[in-house]
Amino acid sequence: MTLQGKVALVAGGTRGAGRGIAVELGAAGATVYVTGRSTRAQQSEYARPETIEETAELVNANGGKGIAVQVDHLVAEDVRRLVERIRTEQGRLDILVNDIWGGEKLFEWDKPVWEHNLDNGLRMLRLAIDTHLITAHHALPLMIERPGGLLVEVTDGTAEYNAEHYRLSPFYDLAKVAVNRMAWTHAKDLAKHGATSVSLTPGWLRSEMMLEAFGVREENWRDATAKVPHFIISETPRFIGRAVTALAADPDRSRWNGQSLSSGGLAQVYGFTDLDGSRPDAWRYVPEVQDAGKPADATGYR
Repeated sequence: MTLQGKVALVAGGTRGAGRGIAVELGAAGATVYVTGRSTRAQQSEYARPETIEETAELVNANGGKGIAVQVDHLVAEDVRRLVERIRTEQGRLDILVNDIWGGEKLFEWDKPVWEHNLDNGLRMLRLAIDTHLITAHHALPLMIERPGGLLVEVTDGTAEYNAEHYRLSPFYDLAKVAVNRMAWTHAKDLAKHGATSVSLTPGWLRSEMMLEAFGVREENWRDATAKVPHFIISETPRFIGRAVTALAADPDRSRWNGQSLSSGGLAQVYGFTDLDGSRPDAWRYVPEVQDAGKPADATGYR
């Protein structure tokens, strides 16, 4: 599986799924632009240690070419300049991954709209929806200049699951359902240009924030199963990265156009595994796991 000569933009690649996707695209040989707000010189409101420079360095270490660019994807002019830079430096864009989020500290569990903090809820929607639309508006014209482009809209939950389950609050629910629908609508427009659009969800992701929440590191993550046995179905951020890479390398990827996909589901089709050789498929078990007390946002994919 090779992506030599391909150019990717992972929007929201600072940590979690975005970092895993960027690294795996690099491991397949791609040039990967990694964007986000957190740099070594300036943190976002997350106030976390992960930076876009670190992600770009991991891309390089795994065989690709990582290019870190600080971008606030709510600022249209920033995104426009980013795409113009990619055009100038590369002359093409083959893969766009919209993984922008930023809402972990904004949602409130099981709160109706009248109890949820309104400002936080509305900002969450802007971070989850506006950022994706702004980025697509500016980046897709470059991507469709060559046939075969791939747009991946990263969300939490498949369309099937989200259609039947209430996700935390009206704000969070709308944010995650909207991204699935967004990918479907883009598919209608991109098909005319020989490009493919999908939405993609990880399973129960062992992101940096999720590992911290469970008091473990990746090296000893299984220790957390002593308290939460269902954590055994979790996966590394590299697993969804391998899902994106498999899609990007598939010459017949247009068969997925408009569909809502999961990392575990694609692993069954393409045969890739997680770093430890396992092949988790969390969405097969999520309903029963949530009934057993798993946190409602346990996928923790950013």
